[in-house]
Amino acid sequence: MNGLKCAAIHGGRKCFFRRQVNFLLTLILISGKSDQCKFCDSIAYESHTMKYTPPALRKSLSTLLPLCLVAGTAHAEENLWLYVQGTDTRPKDSWELKLSDISRFDKGSGQYTFNDIRPEVEYGITDRLTVGAEIMIFDHHYSVDNPDLNPMFDTQGGVGGEYDKTQYGGYELSLKYNIFSPYKNFMGLSVGFAFEHREAYRLDGAEIDQDSFVPIVYLQKNFLDNTLVTSFKGKIEFERRESPGVLEEEIALDLAAGIAYRFMPKWYVGFEVRYQSDFLSPEVAGKPPDGGQQSSFDLTDFTWGSQFQYGTYMGPSIHYAEEKWWVTGSVLFQVAGGGDEKRNPTISGGKVYDEHERVHLGLTVGFNF
Repeated sequence: MNGLKCAAIHGGRKCFFRRQVNFLLTLILISGKSDQCKFCDSIAYESHTMKYTPPALRKSLSTLLPLCLVAGTAHAEENLWLYVQGTDTRPKDSWELKLSDISRFDKGSGQYTFNDIRPEVEYGITDRLTVGAEIMIFDHHYSVDNPDLNPMFDTQGGVGGEYDKTQYGGYELSLKYNIFSPYKNFMGLSVGFAFEHREAYRLDGAEIDQDSFVPIVYLQKNFLDNTLVTSFKGKIEFERRESPGVLEEEIALDLAAGIAYRFMPKWYVGFEVRYQSDFLSPEVAGKPPDGGQQSSFDLTDFTWGSQFQYGTYMGPSIHYAEEKWWVTGSVLFQVAGGGDEKRNPTISGGKVYDEHERVHLGLTVGFNF
């Protein structure tokens, strides 16, 4: 078909074959190097071409679109790291089941293993708002030698003691709202909030009654046609914890940042840094703490107490995704730790062990519905 005949048939428009070839090339390029949101934007931009597409070709394209989409994209709410999460929320009316286990090893004395197992369900109320619910299963195996390494040493029964128990730890309810998209705006921004109730203490497995209120902020910036992803997650935990004879009001900072690169379709390799610190001074047997300022977050009495400890972790991650499921593995090592050495005798050699461990090994699997 020559140009004059094409112009006569299509009213001066380009030949539809040329338009569809360009459209298909766009799909192929996008499927290999872009993300779902940018992909959808591109399709919306090019959708006027479909108006001039014959029914048979339109049907073929409608079949091709999902295949291209799956070939090189990451699904919403996939975890590329252990602690960091991006700004994505789930599509409206979609579900996801996540199963995660963060194993924490070695407190610098004896042997210590804690598996923090969390099944979680998330649901997209709208494209911007996701809600979630998870339960906590705590699995402790430890026998420590250092008498200053409490509460583990006391809970195991002292010298030569051992603690081995798997139990229900509590639950968490959460929501996440997306404000800016990293695919459409300069930077992605989401905010979240979580309520957490625990009936077992994370450190030693002892019985407690703890409620936490957790505001969260998420930032994400993508580069290199969305193959390089950088994210930040920051949260402040306001915790009120009671155990026999002890009352703790704690304010904790948990800051994590990650970078990940998609080096081939379906695969990301990443690196993560996490900083965690708490500010508290417990009240024992109704008596004020011996040293340090208590934290308080009552409506009429807000006090940011003395820092008790902090720990910094670094390590790599690997992520693989299929259309309906994905998996992420990570390992983080404590590279620095410290705090108030007068009140925390577990600080040694630039590390801290009461709230922290040497190694965190994580595995998360997600299933999309």
